[in-house]
Amino acid sequence: MVLNCRHVWDRISEYIDGSLSPEVRADVEHHLETCEICSAVLDSTRNVIILMADDRVFELPVDFSRRLHARLALAIAEEAPEQPADG
Repeated sequence: MVLNCRHVWDRISEYIDGSLSPEVRADVEHHLETCEICSAVLDSTRNVIILMADDRVFELPVDFSRRLHARLALAIAEEAPEQPADG
């Protein structure tokens, strides 16, 4: 079976956990050999798992939350289709 990126992303956790059937695991591994994006998603997911398992506490920079929300609002506004003006 040929998997596309979405199929691989849906199975990343199971791939890491080793809970995929041998056939699906082989298909995922074949896709990962040729797809840099999915390989990066796999590496990133593994890194998140490692960070979440770490007992250390990370201090966020001062005002991080406000800046994050401002950037998210800007990104959302840029993606929203323009509304026609009333009138």
